[in-house]
Amino acid sequence: MSFRERVGAVVDHPKVQNFIVILIVLNAITLGMETSADIMGGRAHLFHAFDAFVLTVFVVEIVAKLIARGIGFFKDGWNIFDLLVVGIALIPASGPLAVLRALRILRVLRLMSVVPAMRNVIQALITAMPGMVSIVGLIGLIFYVASVLATNFFGAQFDEWFGSVGASMYSLFQIMTLESWSMGIVRPVMVEHPWAWAFFVPFILITSFAVINLFIGVIVDAMQSQHRQEVDEIEQEMDTDANELREEITALRHEIAVLRKSLSQISPD
Repeated sequence: MSFRERVGAVVDHPKVQNFIVILIVLNAITLGMETSADIMGGRAHLFHAFDAFVLTVFVVEIVAKLIARGIGFFKDGWNIFDLLVVGIALIPASGPLAVLRALRILRVLRLMSVVPAMRNVIQALITAMPGMVSIVGLIGLIFYVASVLATNFFGAQFDEWFGSVGASMYSLFQIMTLESWSMGIVRPVMVEHPWAWAFFVPFILITSFAVINLFIGVIVDAMQSQHRQEVDEIEQEMDTDANELREEITALRHEIAVLRKSLSQISPD
């Protein structure tokens, strides 16, 4: 086994990956604790030392992966994601860049690349992006049409909510989320326009209960497709292993047959 293969075997070992996961979780906890002045009082040096230790481990892991995989490291999007997250933490956070210290919490996002279950969910979401973009375009079209209508219908009496297309879009977004939509907006509008329910109720039905559920449908379908793909890959690997095993058994039987034939041809002394 070459040096690169040994390094790759070490960095990909389950115990090493579990250790990385534990460090990420502990680092997330300590970064949250650093926001409390009471907790940090007199212990800041301990938190900073642990933070430096975690960052060192992450850098060593990235370097080990670069050594083990070479240029192939950059062919995996998750490796690039890890490199960016760790690289942000290496930017000197002093002077005008002091605000970048807050970006250290981005290291927690490495759980998405280290934990297989999270990685599968993210990959499913990426797969669902084309369908989600189409749904966003559809809901954007509905919002624009509804905003223009709401501005024309209610803008004169309710300038704060529907005085412009932008204001109408924001108010309709609040209505779509069902946050104080009835007592906060619709009922006051119905005092001036009793027929306004005929506009708002269909809008809620279309956006909140129809179009938004399309997002869920697309994501669920993508996750099912991801699961089917994983099952197909496992079955393919099992078929490959089974074929190799059958070939080995066939070769072994042939060797045994040849050996028996050779022994039968040997006459006793």
